[in-house]
Amino acid sequence: MTRFLTYQFNLMLLAVSFFTRLPVPAAIDYSPRKLHQAGRYFPLIGWLLAALLSAFYCFMLPQLGITPTVCLLIVISLILTGAIHEDGLADTADGFWGGQTIARKLAIMKDSQIGTYGTCALICALLTKFVLLSSLAADQHLLLALGIAYPLSRGLAISHVQHLPYARQNSDNSKSRPFAQPMQPRVLLWLFASSVPAVLWLPLSSAILVLVSACVLRFALKYWFKKHISGYTGDCLGFAQQVQELLIYLLLIVTLPKTVNEQTIGFLL
Repeated sequence: MTRFLTYQFNLMLLAVSFFTRLPVPAAIDYSPRKLHQAGRYFPLIGWLLAALLSAFYCFMLPQLGITPTVCLLIVISLILTGAIHEDGLADTADGFWGGQTIARKLAIMKDSQIGTYGTCALICALLTKFVLLSSLAADQHLLLALGIAYPLSRGLAISHVQHLPYARQNSDNSKSRPFAQPMQPRVLLWLFASSVPAVLWLPLSSAILVLVSACVLRFALKYWFKKHISGYTGDCLGFAQQVQELLIYLLLIVTLPKTVNEQTIGFLL
């Protein structure tokens, strides 16, 4: 049992080192196979980030009010993750809308420079996230929203490796290449179980709407990725995570009760 727990803890640290900029021990045991196995902990990375951001929000809110705190929360989120998902969002937008062939789209996505489509996608995503999170904060639902969106969006994003081939067949040095194998059924079950606990805090109708809508978007993205590049890349997973996160925030605003009062309006102003 001790050996098993030690192995799983090492996988968790691998996931932390890959998906965040948080420090991990230098003696972490890495291999492509272990990194692939570490993908099962992607939702738990969402839980970790949500906990850190929630603590920051609760500490800073009384000092700054809603709007500055939400703005800084987004900045802290970018720092904690190294903007890895936002980078995927921008690269995917550039590649899918800037290239005419699969080869050209993949080449654009690999280019470190950001283009017009990527810039527009990034600005729109960050601005939309700020507005949605500010609205959720005003209604006192921000902490719940983080607990739902961060794990669930990541679980849905990594699930694309199950049904799509990796598009860069000749790119063995790609950072996302180790994830290019389907997961075992028990790992998928764990992925689902670790993604949805916070959804149980929602009213039943809201929970069903969030889960069904997120799954519909997941399959729409699967079709979209297959149409453009006949598979997925790490950038596509980042794109999927970002749009899933925004969708969840939007659905929570629509379904959760409004609790704006004069004090909250004062915070916003």
